[in-house]
This record gives sequence, structure tokens and C-alpha cells, in this order.
Amino acid sequence: MYSIGIDIGGMSIKAGLVDENGKILEKNTVKSAATADEVIVNMAKQINSLLDNRGLTVENIKGIGIGCPGAISGYKGVVDILPNLGWYNVPLADRIKEYFDTEVRLSNDANVAALAEALYGCAKGYNDCIMLTLGTGVGGGIIINKKLYEGTECKGAELGHTTLIIDGEQCTCGRNGCVECYVSASALIRQTKAAMLSDRDSMMWECVSRDIEKVDGKTAFSCAKQGDSTAENVVSQYIKYLSESLMNMMNIFRPEVIILGGGICGEGKYLTDRIEQYCERFHYGYKGSPKPAIKIAELGNDAGIIGAAALLYQ
Repeated sequence: MYSIGIDIGGMSIKAGLVDENGKILEKNTVKSAATADEVIVNMAKQINSLLDNRGLTVENIKGIGIGCPGAISGYKGVVDILPNLGWYNVPLADRIKEYFDTEVRLSNDANVAALAEALYGCAKGYNDCIMLTLGTGVGGGIIINKKLYEGTECKGAELGHTTLIIDGEQCTCGRNGCVECYVSASALIRQTKAAMLSDRDSMMWECVSRDIEKVDGKTAFSCAKQGDSTAENVVSQYIKYLSESLMNMMNIFRPEVIILGGGICGEGKYLTDRIEQYCERFHYGYKGSPKPAIKIAELGNDAGIIGAAALLYQ
């Protein structure tokens, strides 16, 4: 049995034909369109192409799963708000059913990425997992007993919008001091730039050819590894923010594994080893408690497709 997984992004729509073992057999990508109507038409074409290329019909698939950013009412199949594409109250599942007589399921993009990693990726074999995706923002996913936990109307698991610092930095969600303000890639870039401006002799300036706009999530880590003290201060502070955020999740959920995704996670064990070293200092959170494994997501850009398809097996 196969299912279709669709990953809606701000710039592109990715679709794949996925088997029950989480293997993508066929996939395609199109640029995102200006309106929801155009996107839906294009998605239908993508699905038809996937089926045609394999000599299949809609009767051969279990259904269609869709991962989408923004606020989602998964049980209703409605995209409530997707600001990047200008979508409001789009009945996406019903619109897709106009083209395909099959089950259509919908969830937040971070949720489906967590589901993919839990079932087929770095957390395969575990029952309870938490995932944080460290990107422009911070996405969250919760897996309990190998099932996706989404909360009422699928509006839960917004782990990036829990408070890390009371009355801290302004978050785009309207609150202050959210985890997202301190551990996202955007936050790390902001922290790196501030440190560079306070130390004009830092190696980080040469790393970006003295153009501060070239700073990315790798800049501080790269220079810290080469012994630059200012870069090391940035990395140490970032590790503290991230580790404290993770210990909050540990104390709430006590998962077997915490999954980290996003470009920053290219640092691999340099990142996870330092997180573990930080957490080891604290009895409530890590030391003296069941220690969650801290793993780097391994499915990369395919996680959205695989996780969306896996919604049909939940």
C-alpha cells in the first residue's frame, strides 16, 4: 500500500509517493503559486503525475497526507492561517477531495517532520520523542507512544513559543522571551552579529569577508572551533539557551529521545556533546533522571513528504 505525502513550503510544494516503510518511490517539486486556488490545482497535477509515472490510480493509495506551516485545524482539514502565502480559512482537505476520492489528512509541517523521524528516521524504535526544528523560527513536534500528539484542533506542540526568559526579546507571536527568540537560526545570527559589532578584531569578521550581512548559523561555530574567544562566547551562550529549553521539555515529557533538526544541526556531535555536557550539571532535567538521547534528524528535506504520508497510518 502506498500513500501520497505533500510538503507545502513558502517557496515550493514537494510531493512524493511513499510506501508503508517510509520509502519515497517517486517525487516532484513545483514552485509555490500566488493563490490557494493555483496551489491546489498544481498539487492535483503533482499527484496525478506521481500516480501516472507508476501506473497507479487513486484506488491504489491509502490516501493523501499534507504537511503545512501555519495554524492548522487538522481534524477539519482546514488551513486557518498561513501568512507567508496569504491563506486564511482554506478548506484544503475538502478541496483536494474534489479531485481525488480518498482520505486526506492535514497537519503542521513541524509535526509531520517529527512523525517521519520517529517512525523512519533517527528515532525509529523509540516510543516517546520530542523534536525541535531550529530554522527561521523554532518548530516543535511531540510523539507519544509512536503517535503524533497535536492537542486541541491540532494547535498544540508549539514548543518554540514557550517562554524561556520572562519579559525577554519580542517574539513574532506577540509574546516576549519565547524559546524561538533565543535558539532559532535567526536568533543565533542576531547574537553573532551583536558580538561582532562589540569586537571588531574577532576572527568572525574575516570569516564573512568583513561583510556582516554574510553571517549565517555556521559563522560563530566555525570560528569557535578555531579558538576565537568572541565566537566561543556566542556558542556557549547559544548552547545554554538551547540546553535550558531542552531541559524544560525533558521535565515536562521525559521523552526517550530529543530530535534536533535544521541547518545548525550540521554541527553534529560538536553540538549534541556540548548540550549533554551542559545538561549533565543539573539533577532536575538530566543528571540523576532518565537521560533522553539527543539526536540529529537524519531525513533532511524528505522528512516533510515522508511524515505527511505517514499521517495516513496514524
